[in-house]
Amino acid sequence: MNQAPVFKLMRQRPFAILLLTLILLASCAKSNPSSLPFIETFDNAGNWGTGEDAYSIGAVVNGVYDFKVLENDISRWVSAGKSFSDGIYEVEATPVEGPLDNGYGLIFRANPEAGDFYLFKVSADGYVWIGRYANGAEAATIIGDHWFESPAVLRGLNATNKLKVQAEAGNLIFYVNDQEVGRVTDNTLTKGDVGMLVQTLGGGGVRVLFDNLSVKPLP
Repeated sequence: MNQAPVFKLMRQRPFAILLLTLILLASCAKSNPSSLPFIETFDNAGNWGTGEDAYSIGAVVNGVYDFKVLENDISRWVSAGKSFSDGIYEVEATPVEGPLDNGYGLIFRANPEAGDFYLFKVSADGYVWIGRYANGAEAATIIGDHWFESPAVLRGLNATNKLKVQAEAGNLIFYVNDQEVGRVTDNTLTKGDVGMLVQTLGGGGVRVLFDNLSVKPLP
């Protein structure tokens, strides 16, 4: 039984990156591969970390994971405490508060304690970012130069976007609302945890509701 951080934050500054780890609730870290399918509807609290600190609030309530980041220029993530490799990763995400200049989405093949994972995120103003985090910060985009605009993203508050990744070894295909937005071969990360991320970019107070997180076998 290991203690794992529930939330992590990353704040970028002009010449430095400040990484602060906050332990809000202990959970079991899963080092062995988890069985598929994994389906999380958030109808019960389960083993998800919940709590509140100076930077964010996370709660399993009313059949969703309710995740709010309070300050600007911060990324926060929470994970399931599982380990997966190949599969179909999906989550539904609905921004309900805060500025539209934000980021929210899916992390996979993650080592959440180290801040290493693939990240597939969208913004409420219609953009997509696909890449890797390392040591809690953006390390590389793997599709496009940075954020890119996509008509597949539903814009605005209270608009639900379904994010899906088909991951087979290093072959990764990304979909928003069942429309492909990019594919790439990248073998940097091979397995790890799955979870959700919320990022503030245009001001604090970004709140996103996550539902129907799943990892299913490849067809």
